[in-house]
Amino acid sequence: MSLYTYDRDQVGVSNCKDECATNWVPALLDAGTQLGESYTLIKRADGKMQAAFRGMPLYLYSGDQVPGDTNGDGVDSVWHLARP
Repeated sequence: MSLYTYDRDQVGVSNCKDECATNWVPALLDAGTQLGESYTLIKRADGKMQAAFRGMPLYLYSGDQVPGDTNGDGVDSVWHLARP
């Protein structure tokens, strides 16, 4: 599934929580998961680990139904398809 970044986040900090995280599901992984170059894990306020690209938290969009969908790109001018 496509991954997205949020303009209101900061490097290492997810600002999408509560209702936001219902539509924009954080890309959660287990602590210690090995990721590729430029990918890391950040700790969310709730203690869960979220994948990040160059420090920016990554999300899945609830409006995407099948792999390859990019329906979240440009939503509210603050959500963008993550482009490595």
